Amino acid sequence: MCADTPDYKDSLNLPKTDFPMRAGLPQREPGWLARWEEIGIYDRLREKPGRTPFVLHDGPPYANGHLHIGHALNKTIKDMIVRSHQMMGFDARYVPGWDCHGLPIEWKIEEQYRAKGLNKDEIDIVAFRQECRAFAAGWVDIQREEFKRLGVTGNWADPYLTMDYHAEAVIADEFMKLLMNGTLYQGSKPVMWSPVEKTALAEAEVEYHDHTSHTIWVKFQPIAGLEGAVVIWTTTPWTIPQNRAVAYGEGIAYGLYEVVAADEKALAQVGEKLILAQSLADSVATAAKAELKLIRDVAASEFAGVQLAHPFRGIEGGAGEWDFDVPMLPGDHVTDDAGTGFVHTAPSHGDEDYQLGLKFGIPMTYNVMEDSSYRADLPVFGANARADQEKPVLRVIDPDGKEGGANVEVLRTLARVGGLIAKGKLKHSYPHSWRSKARVIYRNTPQWFAAIDRAMDDGMGTYGDTIRQRALTSIEELVAFTPATGRNRLHAMIQNRPDWVLSRQRAWGVPLTCFVKVDAKPTDADFLLRNDTLNARIKDAFEVDGADVWYQDGFKAQMLEGIANPDDYRQIFDVLDVWFDSGSTHAFVLRDRADGVPDQIADVYLEGTDQHRGWFHSSLLQGSATIGRAPYKNVVTHGFTLDEKGMKMSKSLGNTIVPQAVIDQYGADILRLWVAQADYMSDQRIGPEILKGTADSYRRLRNTMRYILGALDGYTDAEAVAPADMPALERWVLHRLAELDQQVRAGYAAFDFQTVFQAVFNFATVDLSAYYFDIRKDALYCDGATLTRRAARTVMDALFQRLTTWLAPVLVFTMEEVWLERFPEGSVHLVDFPATPGDWLDEALAAKWATIRQVRRTVTGALEIERQAKTIGASLEAAPEVYVTPETAALIGDLDFADICITSDIAIKTSAAPEGAFRIADVADTAVVFAMAAGEKCGRCWKILPDVGTHSHPGTCARCDAALSEKGL
Repeated sequence: MCADTPDYKDSLNLPKTDFPMRAGLPQREPGWLARWEEIGIYDRLREKPGRTPFVLHDGPPYANGHLHIGHALNKTIKDMIVRSHQMMGFDARYVPGWDCHGLPIEWKIEEQYRAKGLNKDEIDIVAFRQECRAFAAGWVDIQREEFKRLGVTGNWADPYLTMDYHAEAVIADEFMKLLMNGTLYQGSKPVMWSPVEKTALAEAEVEYHDHTSHTIWVKFQPIAGLEGAVVIWTTTPWTIPQNRAVAYGEGIAYGLYEVVAADEKALAQVGEKLILAQSLADSVATAAKAELKLIRDVAASEFAGVQLAHPFRGIEGGAGEWDFDVPMLPGDHVTDDAGTGFVHTAPSHGDEDYQLGLKFGIPMTYNVMEDSSYRADLPVFGANARADQEKPVLRVIDPDGKEGGANVEVLRTLARVGGLIAKGKLKHSYPHSWRSKARVIYRNTPQWFAAIDRAMDDGMGTYGDTIRQRALTSIEELVAFTPATGRNRLHAMIQNRPDWVLSRQRAWGVPLTCFVKVDAKPTDADFLLRNDTLNARIKDAFEVDGADVWYQDGFKAQMLEGIANPDDYRQIFDVLDVWFDSGSTHAFVLRDRADGVPDQIADVYLEGTDQHRGWFHSSLLQGSATIGRAPYKNVVTHGFTLDEKGMKMSKSLGNTIVPQAVIDQYGADILRLWVAQADYMSDQRIGPEILKGTADSYRRLRNTMRYILGALDGYTDAEAVAPADMPALERWVLHRLAELDQQVRAGYAAFDFQTVFQAVFNFATVDLSAYYFDIRKDALYCDGATLTRRAARTVMDALFQRLTTWLAPVLVFTMEEVWLERFPEGSVHLVDFPATPGDWLDEALAAKWATIRQVRRTVTGALEIERQAKTIGASLEAAPEVYVTPETAALIGDLDFADICITSDIAIKTSAAPEGAFRIADVADTAVVFAMAAGEKCGRCWKILPDVGTHSHPGTCARCDAALSEKGL
């Protein structure tokens, strides 16, 4: 290029856009939120006619604290599902909701009381409930704004709350359907009980942590029929006073053993005889610090009809409490995997024990009170018997959640009466309340249950006559699971679960709206008052004043007027399990709202994997009981959030990630992108380094969109080129868009955001930024109104329309910013994914272009070597010779291959490549010989061509000379 060549920079078609490189998301995102609210995007989407409803039903979070990262993951996935289905042509509705009743909120109010030195039991129950209501309402408002800040769309102006009066009325009505269809009953059986919270718990309210328990080996002496003592092993010494039987396994090989030696401090006595499972005798000997000798085999049949003496039989001060015979009973649950081969059976404190007791008519005990203390009049262990002690009350678990004195006192008493042969400690997984974090116990209490195997004559028997049958059929035939493993997990839980414990001994919730006859037993036919008129009255009263009316003086008489004598009936004041509340939402949200669905069946329920035993589970049971099937068509499950090392997040470890902190640093779109990039069906890792990587991916994508915007400066439809008239490279890009359109729609339909995002991201950063844009930059910058430039801009418009909409469900703020750059009066969230013509697909062209890219890769590799050797500074200084097969040459023949390779010239040869030509191992039959380009450097496009300097504009090539003339320069 000559020194006096003019500067043609201003004549180039350089990209122009106001779209900034720096996103500034934390500062700018609130402005878009305000704009969406101002123009009412959610309501405007509902106005689109003729669309098929698509309803993702929101599993309600508890309204009791700021959002954690799990909330952000959950709500973002839901939002992506809703937005993507809306943009695929559905009327995708989303009504956010909150769980407002139950122990989490009641516990918070009690904590406030304890801090003030107040006693909850001394407060009027309606006043207490109103405090719970106000607490929940405050957190609903806080969480609503936090969810909105994540960019989550929905009917935020009218969410559902389980404490709304209509919701409480419907929950009560759904409960009364169980009353009327015969599945409701009161039973006394062992349930998981929290002594700290003084209430029964459902499995979904329990989490398992390691705990070190006392272990004891206890002798039960035979009254007659056996030569030695039967030895049991247990990790719950506190249940020994409640023992009523000893179970054995009919298939286990037992033996009679004699203690032939023992350590000085051993509890076992030399000469005594013990009966044990033979496979466990060695472990018992080790625990007892004794040597055992097998005297003879003992067949399980020898235990039939044998009666044993309770270890506390005849104990001083026992008042005959334990002077009954303890039967030996066969039990299918008895194994010789651990222990002794015999199972101590306390029917009030374990489900298997309870079932065995039912089978053989073994009586229940009521020795353990709601705070896990022994009943005061229990001999030896009750407070009355221990009145002279410093701590007369023995509890299994103290009010602070720590170990009480019951285990140790029972252990000491067993040792004193000679019933103990060994003791120890065992670390094992043990159930804890997920709210108080304290251990729970199995405790027999009168509770209300839904019988899941009782036939219902309700006219809804299409999928079975019982709750269990309907639930299992729903899982097997009616519901799709993502991931598919969810089906087996939920199926196993439903198949093996006991009856549903509906009652809780708490104050804040929907009461069990039923009345029982004062002088009747739970098994009597007239025990429960079943009356349709009464049920309607209760529901109507709840609609007007909420569930608080249940606790007002005179309510019972008002409800029973003209139906029954109020004095003959007792009002139940237990409240419903909060899972029944949320399990009923399909009725008052899906059925009763204008934005619901009449059949009460949602398209999607989505929650964390723990909800197989929570909301998925309770909704399935409740729906099976009241509408005859599951209230959902799809169950989608996500994993938990972990730190970068894969550890569970904990405040004590200091590894928690707060959503608002991420938003303050990066913006909500980065948090949303983290969700989209990960396989949410597994556990998610998040931390500073992961977020940095996410932000880097975002920047690369943002640069791609910025380039498209710049390249489209001034573009109008008048410039468009029909696909058939486009160069092959543009037609290949359209083919890729058609492929992606199928992938994107299929991925979004399958709730697979990771596949969608990775496909679009790789296309944007590899196929576009690193390839197509790189090649067409020259034509876009330097060409006049040529076919190639117009075709490229037509393709850029197609790219814009698709990339912005495809990515809008993920990057809700950024794609809005991109869209508004071209269409400032609209919103990307008001449009659908554009239809992509089927004839854009061209598999033959794609195959051809795959070969071309491989040849180009070889050329690029050869030029990189020369660049590193400083032979050239830029690829435009080269004019390489490329040796290919005749077939490949034919593919390249109709292309300007120099443009494809970004060189000034190129020679395609089909002869044998000279020795030493550059090759790439995985690209067959292609070789490159480097050569410098001949001619002068164009002062405008920088290509080196022989004709430079021979045109009217100094120092230009023919292409640039024509472009300058076109501009009138």
